[in-house]
Amino acid sequence: MNDLKKFLEYMSAERNASIHTIKAYKRDIEQFMALMFPDEKSFENWSEVDIYCARSLVAKFSEMELDRASIMRKISALRSFFSYLERESVVERNPFSGLTTPKRGKRLPILMSFEEIIRLLEAPFKYQITAGANSPGREADNQFVAIRDTAMMELIYSGGLRIGEAIALNVNAIDLISDVVKVRGKGKQERLCALGRPAAAALRRYMGERQVRVPSKGVVAPLFVNVSGQRLTARTFQRNMKNYLMTAGLSHDLTPHKIRHSFATHMLDSGADLRSVQELLGHSSISTTQIYTHVSSERLKSVYRKAHPHA
Repeated sequence: MNDLKKFLEYMSAERNASIHTIKAYKRDIEQFMALMFPDEKSFENWSEVDIYCARSLVAKFSEMELDRASIMRKISALRSFFSYLERESVVERNPFSGLTTPKRGKRLPILMSFEEIIRLLEAPFKYQITAGANSPGREADNQFVAIRDTAMMELIYSGGLRIGEAIALNVNAIDLISDVVKVRGKGKQERLCALGRPAAAALRRYMGERQVRVPSKGVVAPLFVNVSGQRLTARTFQRNMKNYLMTAGLSHDLTPHKIRHSFATHMLDSGADLRSVQELLGHSSISTTQIYTHVSSERLKSVYRKAHPHA
């Protein structure tokens, strides 16, 4: 078993890393090997990698015009990998431990106003009715998709879920008596997210339709399913959302994650404290959540400049 495979297994078993993190680490480390040692089919002599090699890699990334966030992520993956190799006595020192990475520019998240959220939530039925008129015999399927996608978006906006978290939910994660949902986030950490009245109502309607169409085989059955009864994929939902954005007259660049951004900013705008929003989002560090305070501040300044006569 080679060192990279051992490292990835270590990340999964001992560090509890998600499958997405493991895939990203594997991709970044393999890209490093291909860039720095293109003639080696299976490079294993990690002790040859020194600080000069690490700096050369950063230069290559810059030449490739990668953005700062991508470079930082790749360096972080390599730093973790060589830290593991150092601990296993494969290398004497980690060449990436003291590497200076480009400073990450502060980029405020894009979000939707509350009015835009409402327009988006109304779009599935408007779109699917039109789609149904153009597809005779598919009216029932289109109605089901509209009910499901409305419930999905209500859930994401009400609880601040990531699209992957929503897609991964099983039936037993939803408690419509207490109006909460148990979410498994990054690092397999569980948290409780609240369901507002519109989200709870949309989920009740959807689960009724789901039970008729796909009788549940148990509480561990997938919550969101396609018209064939299989777990809905993120790609299918994202494709549908593009149609809803067009129907609502909104920018096609908006994504399900922008609904999560909007949830966080709207909460802070309405007086929620930062620590509570951090817990609802499932952020391990409050510094990650603080970006939304900058968004709120910028919006407040914008309103001030437009409204104050001496601004």
